Amino acid sequence: MRYPKFLSDSGTIGFVAPAFGCNIEPYKSGFENSLNKWKELGHNIWIGPNVYEGSGIGISNTPKACAEELNRAYCDRESEVLISCGGGELMCEVVPYLDFDRIREAEPKWYMGYSDNTNFTFLLTTLCNTASVYGPCAATFGMEPWHTALHDAYGVLRGTNLTISGYDMWELESLKSEEKPLEPYNLTEEKHLVYGAGEQEAHMSGRLIGGCLDCLSNLVGTRFDQVKPFNSLYAEDGIIWFLECCDLNVMSIRRALWQLDQAGWFNYVKGFIVGRPMLYDQPMFGLDQYEAVMGILGKYDVPVVMDCDFGHLPPAMPLICGSYAQIDAVGDKITIDMKLK
Repeated sequence: MRYPKFLSDSGTIGFVAPAFGCNIEPYKSGFENSLNKWKELGHNIWIGPNVYEGSGIGISNTPKACAEELNRAYCDRESEVLISCGGGELMCEVVPYLDFDRIREAEPKWYMGYSDNTNFTFLLTTLCNTASVYGPCAATFGMEPWHTALHDAYGVLRGTNLTISGYDMWELESLKSEEKPLEPYNLTEEKHLVYGAGEQEAHMSGRLIGGCLDCLSNLVGTRFDQVKPFNSLYAEDGIIWFLECCDLNVMSIRRALWQLDQAGWFNYVKGFIVGRPMLYDQPMFGLDQYEAVMGILGKYDVPVVMDCDFGHLPPAMPLICGSYAQIDAVGDKITIDMKLK
C-alpha cells in the first residue's frame, strides 16, 4: 500500500470539485470560512478551476473538465493534500476521464472526501494501491466551532492522530441553511451501536476499504472493478469493509449488498462496519435497516457493527481507505486504530 506524506506545518492544501462545487449557499460561505481557518492554522491554499463552478449536471462542470482538474491537482506539486469541495450525484461520469496510469505513477497525495467522492477514494485504493481518506468535504470545515470529528480529520491529514474513537451524539436534522451557513452540528441523538450477532462487543483487524454503497454498487462489473484482485493481494491481512449510504432505502441497501456479494467483493472478509443510513429508521414491508444488512452479510459469520459514526448523518470518523485497522467496539464505544503498513 502506498501512503502519502502528511500535511506539513505550512503545507499547501488543494481544493478540487470533481463532484459538486461550492457555488451556492450554504456551501459557498462555509467553504470561504474554511479557507480562513486553514490560513489561521498556517496553511497555504490552492484552489482548482471548478471550485466555484455549478454548470455541470450532478457535478461542478463537464465530466472531462472535472477529470482534468483532478488529474492535474493530484499529479502536480502545487499542493500537499487535496480536499474535495463536496459530494455530488454523477461523479461516476468523471471516472472514465481520470488518468489512473498517470496517478499510479505520481507521488501519492492524500485525497479526502466522502459520498460521491467514493468514485475516487475507493478507486485510488483498489486500482492504484494508494491510501485515501474517507472524511469531511471542504465546506464542512467552515462550521463554528469545529466538532471533534473535524479535528480528527485534520489530525489524520497531519499524521498526528491515526486512532479515532466514535462520538456520543449525532445529528438527525441539520440546522445549517443559507441564512446560517456556519451552523455547527445539531447533536440531538444518542449514539447506540447495533451488533449483527446481537452481542455487545466486536473485535476485528484487516485491510480497511469501502465507501458509499450508492457509488460502490455502480462500479460492480465495470472496467474499474478490480476488487477481487485487490482482495487477493491482501488475502493474508483480510478485508474490513466500511459501508454507508445516501439515497438508498432499505430495499435498495439489500439489493446493493446482494450485488457486491454476488460479484465476489467480500472474499477474505474479516468484518463490516456500517454507518448510519441517510434514510434512518425508515422500514419498508417489515424490513428495517439492520435486517437489510444482515440478510446479506450474516452468512459470512464475521463481526458486523452498525450505526457507526461515518456517512451522511454526522459526525463522521475519518477513515483511511487502504490502512491496516484494528477495530474494537464495546457497547456504544468504537475505536479504530489505523496503521500505515
